[in-house]
Amino acid sequence: MPNAYFTDEERLKLVDAARRLLRLTCDITLPGDIAKVRRIIADGIEQQHCPRDRFGINPVIHNLDTALLLCEKISPDRNMVLAILLFILCKSEFIEEKELVKEWGDDIARLIRGLLKVSTLYAKQAAMESDNFRKLLLTFAEDIRVIIIMIVDRLAMMRAINHHPDEKMVHDVAYESNYLYAPLSHRLGLYSIKSELEDLSLKYTNRQTYTEIAHKLNQTKASRDAYIAEFIAPIREKLDATPLKYEIKGRTKSIYSIWNKLVKQKTDLDHIYDLFAIRIIIDAEPEKEKSDCWLAYSLITDMYQPNPSRMKDWLSIPKSNGYESLHITVKGPGDRWVEVQIRTRRMDLIAEKGLAAHWKYKGIKSEETLDAWMNNVRDILETAETGPMELMKNMRMDFYDKEVFVFTPKGDLFKLPYGATVLDFAFHIHTKLGMSCTGARVNDRNQKINYKLRSGDTVEILTSPQQMPKIDWLSFVVTGKARNRIRQSVHEMENRASILGKEMLERRMKNRKIDLVEATLMKLIKKMGYRTVTDFFNAVAAEQIDINDIIEQYAAIDKPVETMPDKVSAEEFQLQPVSDDSRTSSDILVIGEGIKGVNYRLSKCCNPIYGDDVFGFISSEGVIKIHRNDCPNAANIRQRYPYRLIPTRWSGKVGEQFGATLRIIGNDDIGIVTSITSIINKESSTSLRSISIDSNDGIFQGFIGVGVSDTSALNTLIKKLKTVKGVKDVQRSK
Repeated sequence: MPNAYFTDEERLKLVDAARRLLRLTCDITLPGDIAKVRRIIADGIEQQHCPRDRFGINPVIHNLDTALLLCEKISPDRNMVLAILLFILCKSEFIEEKELVKEWGDDIARLIRGLLKVSTLYAKQAAMESDNFRKLLLTFAEDIRVIIIMIVDRLAMMRAINHHPDEKMVHDVAYESNYLYAPLSHRLGLYSIKSELEDLSLKYTNRQTYTEIAHKLNQTKASRDAYIAEFIAPIREKLDATPLKYEIKGRTKSIYSIWNKLVKQKTDLDHIYDLFAIRIIIDAEPEKEKSDCWLAYSLITDMYQPNPSRMKDWLSIPKSNGYESLHITVKGPGDRWVEVQIRTRRMDLIAEKGLAAHWKYKGIKSEETLDAWMNNVRDILETAETGPMELMKNMRMDFYDKEVFVFTPKGDLFKLPYGATVLDFAFHIHTKLGMSCTGARVNDRNQKINYKLRSGDTVEILTSPQQMPKIDWLSFVVTGKARNRIRQSVHEMENRASILGKEMLERRMKNRKIDLVEATLMKLIKKMGYRTVTDFFNAVAAEQIDINDIIEQYAAIDKPVETMPDKVSAEEFQLQPVSDDSRTSSDILVIGEGIKGVNYRLSKCCNPIYGDDVFGFISSEGVIKIHRNDCPNAANIRQRYPYRLIPTRWSGKVGEQFGATLRIIGNDDIGIVTSITSIINKESSTSLRSISIDSNDGIFQGFIGVGVSDTSALNTLIKKLKTVKGVKDVQRSK
């Protein structure tokens, strides 16, 4: 590689890192991989496509360190290592995407696309401490391997900036590492990375405190690890002498954890009892779980002096979250306190992955879907014997697919529901901004107010003082806040317009010396077809109707008019009185064997008319009542009084009108009753005898009594009534 590109110190690091990486990846890379990468990086440097970043860090050295950390701290993986090494050349567009896919395959291209996409977030100068940024980061990454690369990349950077002269840069990187990457490392079970990120973060943001704690401990982490090993050795010897099957995990508390506990407990180092801790996990049968744990307890307390005040028995009475364990604190070699946790494999599983998962009882904010997904990833990292990253290729991170995350030009990050538009975002920022929104600059391109936002968009709202909310905005906004504000604003504007319209009408009527009577005005509003008074006055204010025309119609509405058949109100129609409802059979009915001159009545229960199929029934009064064959009472009459029935039929002559009742249903529109009565009155063989209408919730129904000559005339009338606009149904009533 070109020598001028590297300092002497960097050249030494390059050689050492390259040798170590070759050694760690020799079993996973294909023949020619490393030589091809070395050649393309050299070409990229030669053509100035590997510039140092804004902090002066050499990207080739940094990427080598990142690839090494991946292999050492997690697991060697060919595609991830190559993606790390090629990333800088793809970012500078030295390698185009088509060439990347052709030379290195789809999977490496997918990893680099994820890294490139995530890198765009940092160009927005977003507020990293926002929970929304973490969610957006996971959304952009799409592949968990991208997140793992970013974690080890961040650890490599944290190691590299120890003595960097830009103190603000160091502070910002350290703060972001502690807030964002340390919790992600913990969720994935990358505890050593998490601890180192936290320790370095404390070191760079509060170097004095870090140094004081390290000085008081007066030992390196390696020596503390050695102390744990010394403490465990006799315990292991005792446990091996029992039938117990067990596993021992030892840890030394990190400097960051010690500092965190000092702050929370407001104490000093001498009163921190779990600087050193071990966990004994026993494989026990369900019925022997407690006895096996207490056996281990007795063996340990025989060797080391316990502190009774520090004993926590969650075996006998588990925590409310299901956590079961036995915690004891004993004095180890050198009179140092060591915490020992004793539990079974089942208890450890519940503690780590059940209700009492570590990040929950440590206070780290939990999300159920994300937790379950991260548990799955952690299982793969912890248990896969070979190639755990291969198992993660098809694990899609889509748990935030119902949300979008967008930036303001200043880098503030906001979360909105999926499908949210520019207008939703404007209302989310501030109601006044939404009211006057005319569009937005989205990623430096003009977009309309109904543009659907995508995660990562940078949105600058455009406004105009002339803009007013419109009711059709409701068709594309999705947030409740936007919908409520739009409805409220449109309603307020309608009310203001309605008041203005009313004032305009009142002023013009006053000029013409006409009194405004509310009841008369309501009749006019209904006659003109307006659903509400507000709609009417809004139309007046908008000059959609002429005020002079309104006044003329208003003045004419209560004037007496000639009573025309098609203008008579429904209330004025009355059933015409009949002097005697008893009739004498004539030519119109043939009763029995042609008997004439007998009294009969047309039954009121079914109102038979000429043309209906009928029968006669001799009542107890001695009068023959004529019923329709489909009369509601016909079946009962035939069953109970068959001996009173008498055959009856119509003759071939029509000489009078018969009463019939129609049931009618329709929309309660202005003028519909007038239209109905007009049709009835225009029928030469039909007369209107009565009308009864009832209206409710915009629907009317009622009964109309008519006089008709026969069934043919009645059927013709029904067909014509059904053609009236607004009429839904017309049926002959039984």
